[in-house]
Amino acid sequence: MTVRRDFKEPARSRPDLVIGREEPFTAAREQLGRGGSVLLHGPAGIGKSTVLRALAADYAEAARTVLRCSATESESHLPFLALADLLGLVLDEVSDKLPAAQRTALESALTGRGESTLQRDGLALRLAVLSALRALAAEGPVLVVADDVQWLDSASSELLGFAARRLGDTPVKMLCAVRTDGQEYDRHLRTSPPDTLAVRLGPLSRAQVSALLDHRGYTGLPRSTVRDIHRTSGGNPLFALELGRALAENPTPPRPGEPLPVPTSLRALVLSRLEMLSAEARHTLLVASAGARPTLSLLHAAGRENAEAETARAAELGLLATEPEGPAVRFAHPLVSAALYAEAPAHQRRAAHAALSTAASDPIERARHLALATTGTDPEVAARLAGAAILARDRGAPSVAASLGLLAARHAPADSVPGPDERRLQAAEDAITAGEVDLARDIAREVLTRATVPAERVRAWMVVIEAAGQALGEVDAVFPQALADAGDDPRLLALVHYQLAWRALVVEGDFAEGREEAAHAADLAARAGDRRTELLALAFQAQAETLMGHPDAPATIKRALKEPQDPQVACHHNGAGSTRFRWLLMSDQLPEARNTVTALLREVRRRGMVESEVHFLRLLAETELRSGHCGRALDLARESLRLARDSGIGEVASAMLTSLAEASGGSVDQALALAREAVEHAEEDGDQIYVSRALAALGYVQLVAGDAPGTVRSLRRVRELEHGLGVTDPARGRWHGDLAEALVRIGEFAEAQDVIDVTREQALRLGRESVLAVLDRAEALVRVAGGEHEAAVGQLTSVQDRLSKLGYGLEEARAAFELARLRARRGSGPTSYDEAARLFRRCRALPWLRQVDAAVAAGAAPDRQAVPAAAPTALDGLASMERQVAALVMEGATNREIAGRLFISVKTVEATLTRVYRKLGIRSRVDIVRLAAGRHVK
Repeated sequence: MTVRRDFKEPARSRPDLVIGREEPFTAAREQLGRGGSVLLHGPAGIGKSTVLRALAADYAEAARTVLRCSATESESHLPFLALADLLGLVLDEVSDKLPAAQRTALESALTGRGESTLQRDGLALRLAVLSALRALAAEGPVLVVADDVQWLDSASSELLGFAARRLGDTPVKMLCAVRTDGQEYDRHLRTSPPDTLAVRLGPLSRAQVSALLDHRGYTGLPRSTVRDIHRTSGGNPLFALELGRALAENPTPPRPGEPLPVPTSLRALVLSRLEMLSAEARHTLLVASAGARPTLSLLHAAGRENAEAETARAAELGLLATEPEGPAVRFAHPLVSAALYAEAPAHQRRAAHAALSTAASDPIERARHLALATTGTDPEVAARLAGAAILARDRGAPSVAASLGLLAARHAPADSVPGPDERRLQAAEDAITAGEVDLARDIAREVLTRATVPAERVRAWMVVIEAAGQALGEVDAVFPQALADAGDDPRLLALVHYQLAWRALVVEGDFAEGREEAAHAADLAARAGDRRTELLALAFQAQAETLMGHPDAPATIKRALKEPQDPQVACHHNGAGSTRFRWLLMSDQLPEARNTVTALLREVRRRGMVESEVHFLRLLAETELRSGHCGRALDLARESLRLARDSGIGEVASAMLTSLAEASGGSVDQALALAREAVEHAEEDGDQIYVSRALAALGYVQLVAGDAPGTVRSLRRVRELEHGLGVTDPARGRWHGDLAEALVRIGEFAEAQDVIDVTREQALRLGRESVLAVLDRAEALVRVAGGEHEAAVGQLTSVQDRLSKLGYGLEEARAAFELARLRARRGSGPTSYDEAARLFRRCRALPWLRQVDAAVAAGAAPDRQAVPAAAPTALDGLASMERQVAALVMEGATNREIAGRLFISVKTVEATLTRVYRKLGIRSRVDIVRLAAGRHVK
């Protein structure tokens, strides 16, 4: 793709703040700190100049002299221009330190006086540049900053390269940036010292593009629009910012199904070679840009008879990247397709869509193209679009269904049945399912500005409430209006009272009131024949009763599971299937709970239910964590958190669960950050349920981190909150044993025993065997404090056996650890810890393994080698890719899994591991785990 050199990045797009570049920025900064040089490379607009400026500013204070140049294509033919930019201002400072011949040659080259050339004064000029840099470095470190190295004039490039290769230990560092549009960067290393680190800047992720847009002030864009910006820009920050600016300045958003509007600046940037194509070829590319998955056969069917020759020519010009002998027509960059479409006149776009409305084989695509080819209302077009939306919904593509529904509303006449607003509300509900809550909220509020039919208004209010997520306090004013619109209609009242049940739980923190509202909603829905709302209300009632320890919970679950069932409710995260899973998990039926949630996750993925997918990923991670599969739990929790942040759904809950997984199998520092984030956001949302759950997670992480007083502070709050909520089932949060253990650690033995006694009574009533075992483990610590060592040993031995039979691998390992500590204190020696270490390794519980090794080191016999103090940070000396591979090895990933997650080949993984072994002086994957956990490697 050809890029004009005179295209300038907007001033507001050039802050020193680096977004989404933390890892390459850190790698480059560390390289400069070690005295090395850096070459940043990547395509146009990828952010090289931004990172270069930030690095230069970061290092400027350490350098006595900073030399800068920024080349341009239009000036690249002028000899010595870059050299003049670099040395022109310091010539007077160094000229007296140069031999006469060198000084004359350099002055002539920099000032333009005389006729200095590389052919005539080559050696003198080369030595002059080298001598000048050495003279500057003799007074202090020198930093050479060169942007757009690809446009350096050949004379300056040759002279810099000569000096760079001969600087040796002279304190001169080079920080350069070069554009590489798919080509190798190696040839540009000729202008840099031999030890230069090449750092490639790749595309930003969707979350990073979102953060960048927010930082630059484009904060009102819906997530679905940010998704489109990321896709169209290909993750290029400059392109993303220009698209964001165009959308912010354009009062009319694009029609559903149409590409984003592309500003003139970007059109010129990517379409500079379009004029080299014939008019017919440009029209063929327009048809391809309008298609969802263009192929040569589709273009032929759309009437483009010379598609092969025309696309081949476009590929020669860099507009297409068509695979040889392949059917797909792929644009060189997504922005090329969007710019082509934006450049075309409206009548040409409609003609392209009209051709595709008959050429496309997929009925959904045909309907979309028909809509985009039609102007004004048309009941037949609206009906076809509504049918396509149903088909998309059935295929598990609710986002597509929402787009089609909006198109159907646009083409539906005002007096049609169903009417335009009813179609818009269906689109909003599809958007909710797809996780596009901003779009859903906007549609519902638009409908509310004009709708007068009570059913439509209540339906719109429900979308507004659903879109609020856990922040129900922010839409408190909606409930009275929804009740007023519902009147005495039992079907509409059932919808409102179901949402009031959630409000009672989330905002008021009142399980009893939430249960009563849900029961009332179920009765109203049953009277109205609304089975879907009845099932949701029963599921809510069952969940509330389960957490309250209410005796009616099993009977309510059976009612919620009774036929007939609604297929979508059956797999919904607030449906009976989810409630049954929670019951199984709390009842210690881990294998059945795992099977249940795995099936639910598979179904919601098939249906495209994003919010439910986030929820079930989290629940599956929780199940794996309970089972002691910490590596698997960590992967699932991180996936849930990524999806939650991408969609803006369930972020607090996913951060909370990920903190637990990190504390058990990953980074304790990251766990603390996530837990505190979850607490802060839950408190901001006024979400009473997740405030207590996030605090419980924080308490566990603090316990793993060795902060017993912090654990006590957090979990005392949880105890107080859950008492106020009316939660009596200790299997809900399972924090009670951790509180008792932390209380023992700080010497509060009486309070610890009180927590154990009160919780044990509740656990006995409900038959929570795993909770009882964990309480017994904590009580053993109380007994140790009271000098009852034999009783404590017997109790811990029993606890370990019971937890093993129940399948709670991590809790079993913790019991073995406490037993080992007790035996070690009684003189059994370091070998007491072997069983605990084995169990923690089986769980891949690295933070706990570090505790075991610390205990071993603290009580090691004189002839046993302690772990060197540097062992926990041994991985710090590895390169970035080596650290990533080693980290995944620590999580238990296979070479093939590592290759898939890092987008590299298996052979590259194997080669990287060989380097890791050599650098760390070890021989196997097991040694990596031992070293990272702080264990001695033989």
